[in-house]
This record gives sequence, structure tokens and C-alpha cells, in this order.
Amino acid sequence: MGPGGPARRAPVSEAVRIRAIAAGGDGVGTLGDGRTVFVSRTAPGDLAEVTVLTLAKRFARARIDRLVESSPDRVAPPCHHYEKDDCGGCQLQHLHADAQRTARRRLVADALQRIGRLDAAEPPLEPSDREWEYRTKISLAVRGSLIGYHKAGRPDQIFDLRRCPIARPEINRLWTALRANRRLFPRNTTHVVLRVDREGGAHVIVRVKGAEVWLGAREMGENLARAGVPAVLWWEPEGGAARTVYGAREAYPAMVFEQVHPSMGDRIREYAVASLGPIAGKHVWDLYAGIGETTLALTAAGATVESVEVDRRAVSLAQARGPGAGVTRHAGRVEDVLPRLCAAHAMIVNPPRAGLGEEVTNWLGMQFSKPESPAPGTLIYISCDPATLARDIARLRTCYRVRDLRAFDLFPQTAQVETVARLEAL
Repeated sequence: MGPGGPARRAPVSEAVRIRAIAAGGDGVGTLGDGRTVFVSRTAPGDLAEVTVLTLAKRFARARIDRLVESSPDRVAPPCHHYEKDDCGGCQLQHLHADAQRTARRRLVADALQRIGRLDAAEPPLEPSDREWEYRTKISLAVRGSLIGYHKAGRPDQIFDLRRCPIARPEINRLWTALRANRRLFPRNTTHVVLRVDREGGAHVIVRVKGAEVWLGAREMGENLARAGVPAVLWWEPEGGAARTVYGAREAYPAMVFEQVHPSMGDRIREYAVASLGPIAGKHVWDLYAGIGETTLALTAAGATVESVEVDRRAVSLAQARGPGAGVTRHAGRVEDVLPRLCAAHAMIVNPPRAGLGEEVTNWLGMQFSKPESPAPGTLIYISCDPATLARDIARLRTCYRVRDLRAFDLFPQTAQVETVARLEAL
């Protein structure tokens, strides 16, 4: 159901000129009746004959039937699955790298203009250090004998994955060996997650429906080792905690969130901390702190830090990594912990895709009316979703103003973009 009411089937065909890329990666054009139409796998400049699949009051969705004129931004997708299986893991493989970056810059500016009501120009974008083979984690769905990604726009359908070109080579070597041993997965397996940690160790997390024990884990682990891709195997029952079943006695917290493009994640963190300016001797909040990498960078710059993270496993890992001096770690929801924090000079927030949430932005706004405990004067917002970033900036407009904005090409071949915004108190 769209914003204009219930969508209806409308098998209408017409030619459409694509003018831009929308959030999510679809091309955007206009139908003859004035409705905006979204067409997947199209490029700005394409003239395409499309069949309209759904038609709502103000928009439509269509599929491309024939490319009449091809955009100069187009390239042949190198991935076997992208067109043959309509893979939903990537959205922009049919655009060359420069066109992808232009699209992602425009997505940030468009969200800030439409949702944040800001007069925002397209931000500069830091290009990725690599266009392919960057992901250190992939999550695959299981449906019967099929194990792979979902098809684009069809979450109920998956295809059998052979190789993922945006995944690290270690991931693909591991997947090749796992495919050859798929009979050893539990019958009730729903997802298989492959991950490579910072030290190069491989992990396989098998999620099952119910609590069927993974009887084939030892044989799987031994077969992987013989194939030259040893891995720690994890078993996660429905509603339960993941636990190691082969390959490690001291469990690495493979379920804890960690950036899947580590080198670009490091660059984003360095830029965010540098955006604070000199912080030696100052107190800084690190909110949504994850495994404490930003906290480490802040303490290395001479700040004292209070960090907040809801995942207690991540907090435990951060404590084990250190340092302890100058750091106070809080395990809990940011909105619950904020009132207990000491007054700070600045803060860095790195929330999930859902953004800060209204409770957090409301609390920050109220602090500006309390001279005895004001909110931090500088807010560095690391965002993985331009829409929620724009929404939160709009909520904070009474107390903060955007002073700097930079995008980062964290996920090449996709429509995702990471943004770092520096906001200063009014």
C-alpha cells in the first residue's frame, strides 16, 4: 500500500525517460499521466519501454521490458546472479563507479532537502578503497535445498548462490566448501551467516527453527579444515543465544555488530573523531558505541569518555579490548542512560538504521533549557540511512545546526551510503 492509497494492478506499457536514482536503487521517471514511476535496474538517461505493475494515486512501479536508448552511465554487470537471478543483494551493478557515487551523493542531498527541510547541497563523497570483494559478512536464507540471497523485491523467493563478488575472497572460498557439504546442515536451518573477523578467522553461524541439535557440526568442521578453510562453527536455536559447536573453546562474539567494510569503517571513524577538533582533557559521549572502536579513538586523542551500548556482549568485548582508564561504559538503551551521563563537551552518535529515535532527540532538545546540565555543544552523527538522518536533523533544528556533511562510499554496487554530519549548538 503506497502513500496514495491501495495500489492496483495495471498492465500498461509506455516509454519512460529515467532522470535519477531513488532511495533503494530504483530509477525514477514520469508516466504520461504525470505519476512518478520507479523502475528497477535502470540508469539516469535511459529511455525504456516499461510495463506498469502497480499504480497508486501519486506513484507507480514498473519493470523494464525493452531499453530504447541506453544511458552512458551503464555497464555490463559482472555478477552472474545480478540479472540472471535478479539478485536483491546489490542494486547498482549496472552503473559505472562514478555514476554510482553521483547517485549516492544525490540521495543524501535529496533526503536532507525533502525530509530535513534543509537547503543542502550534494556533499563530498569519500570513494571506497575497493569496488569489489569488500564485505566481511554475508547472510544467506535457506529454503529447502536453496541457500542464497533474496530476489529483488520478492522477499519470499531466494536463489541458490554460487559466488558473491562483493564478498571477500575468504568468504567465497568458505562458501564453496560449505556448498559441497550442505547435506550436513540441520534440517531446520533458516539462515547461514558467514563472517571473517579482524584477525582473519572465519565463522559460520547456522540459525535453525526450533532447537534441533547440529549433529553434523563436527564432520562439517573437519571437512572445512581439510578443504583449507578452517572455521569456527556456531549454532543458534530459535529464540536462543548462539554458541560455538566446533573450532573454538573461547568464543569470539561473532553475533556482535561490526562494520562489514572495515577499512572504510576506520576512515569514517577517523573523520568523525577529527571533526570534533582538539579534545584532549575534554569529556565526550560515545553513543551506540558497539564494540568500542570509537571509544578507543577518542581516548587516544586524550578525551575521557562515557560510552553507551545496548548489546552487553559488545560492551564485554570493549572492556576486554580496553583501555579502562578514562572510560566509563554503560550497558543499556541510550534513551535510558542519557539522564545519568556527566556533562560533556561533545558526542558522537552512530545509531542503527532506525536513527536516534524521538526520545533521544527530545531529551537533547530539553537539555538546552537547563543551564546547569546543557547538552553537548558538538554532535557528530554517523548515519547509515539518509532518511533517518534527515528526520533527526529536522527534530534537532531548534538546538543544533548542520555545519559540515560528508558521505562515504561504504557499500559499492548498492544504493546504501554512510554519512557523517557535524552539528553545532545554536
